[in-house]
Amino acid sequence: MTAITTEGLTGRIRQWGSELGFQQIGIAIPELSAARQRLGTWLSRGYHADMEWLRARADLLGHPDRLIPGTLRIISARMDYWTDAAYPAGRLGAEPQTAWISRYALGRDYHRVLRPRLQKLADRISEAVGQFGYRAFVDSGPVMEKPLAQLAGLGWIGKHTNLINSGAGSWFFLGELLTDLPLPADEPAIDHCGTCRACLDVCPTQAIVAPYVLDARRCISYLTIENTGPIPEPLRAAMGNRVFGCDDCQLYCPWNKFARPSREADFLPRHGLDRPDLTSLFLWPEDVWERNTSGSPIRRVGYIGWLRNLAVALGNAPTTPAVVGALQQRTSHPSALVREHVHWALDRHQHRRPA
Repeated sequence: MTAITTEGLTGRIRQWGSELGFQQIGIAIPELSAARQRLGTWLSRGYHADMEWLRARADLLGHPDRLIPGTLRIISARMDYWTDAAYPAGRLGAEPQTAWISRYALGRDYHRVLRPRLQKLADRISEAVGQFGYRAFVDSGPVMEKPLAQLAGLGWIGKHTNLINSGAGSWFFLGELLTDLPLPADEPAIDHCGTCRACLDVCPTQAIVAPYVLDARRCISYLTIENTGPIPEPLRAAMGNRVFGCDDCQLYCPWNKFARPSREADFLPRHGLDRPDLTSLFLWPEDVWERNTSGSPIRRVGYIGWLRNLAVALGNAPTTPAVVGALQQRTSHPSALVREHVHWALDRHQHRRPA
């Protein structure tokens, strides 16, 4: 650090971040006492569902310097993923025969995009100042990325618990470098949600139980991705055609009128997943699923979870010979989890008038 001031280095880090495809870089002092308190309350209410790792690693979540000893600052990075090339997500709710996949999962796995860019950013810093301590995170490990991003000035945590940027909405990914460099910190972002409650009112399963409080046990993103067991039957009808994640709270957030299309080709839709037919997806053999989800965030749910989610969506779809026929092909599936959801879906269709 003798050849360059910390202020000068911070300016270069922002420039390098922009050159590497990040839309914003911020610097935070990792003081998370308020976030730790909120986390403790949230965990005590059971809102983390079966994600017990959150409770087990709460101490590391709230203390980045214990996770990576020597951490003084967080370099927080934002990369937009919204794309105008995808079929308009707002129309999918009116197309129950179509599978609705969260917009972030239409292209390449964001971990594979952001993490190498963060490593390149670290390499450039090293070239400028010599060896320094750091570790990169992209939605991985016990890191409170949203509170840290707010401290770094990238946006505020909205009532739906996603980060919102006043000039870019919320359709973006976050990544961090935990570092021992004593960089000047940015001013934390200020909350601008005001009296708006659009996200609370539109949530299909009422998972946002209060402003800034999400009950994962009711959240479609949790139920269709992190959850490995049955989807609670009382919530299935409300899921509609959402088969991987949920976008409603972001679609109805007024700040997303400022969202800007991503310049990353990696986030463009693959295999027509921005508007796929439910029955076609449900009948993909496992090898086809593996081929079509290679390098995709969808891999996280696994093939069995994928079929479980699609069975629920097919149970909510209009009753047609194609829908019923697809479900009947899976009634003897080796997985008890798949069979249970298939039979539930067929029961839904049994007394309906065909469309």
